[in-house]
Amino acid sequence: QVQLVESGGGLVQAGGSLRLSCAASERTTMGWFRQAPGKEREFVAAIGWIGGSTSYADSVKGRFTISRDNAKNTAYLQMNSLKPEDTAVYYCAARSGSRVELWASEYDYWGQGTQVTVSS
Repeated sequence: QVQLVESGGGLVQAGGSLRLSCAASERTTMGWFRQAPGKEREFVAAIGWIGGSTSYADSVKGRFTISRDNAKNTAYLQMNSLKPEDTAVYYCAARSGSRVELWASEYDYWGQGTQVTVSS
């Protein structure tokens, strides 16, 4: 059972930045998803635990960067140039396999979620 602890959400003005962190109890492939009110959970970014391959949703490419510190089993999501449409609860997820996956159903473990609110 992998445990995930997220931190770093908050309120920021449009154009600002936030960094989310997700500490895992062991090394796994990790991803970030988000869910806005009334919408389905959507993929944001993911990073593999072997080689550090990454994948991003088109809506965040060039603005968000996912990274990891394997010594700490921690993944980060640096979010720059934030827009009001980025407002959502952001969830960290982990999967046992090494492949980077875009589908929530491929992830076995989930964090509690952290709120990100971007004001216009």
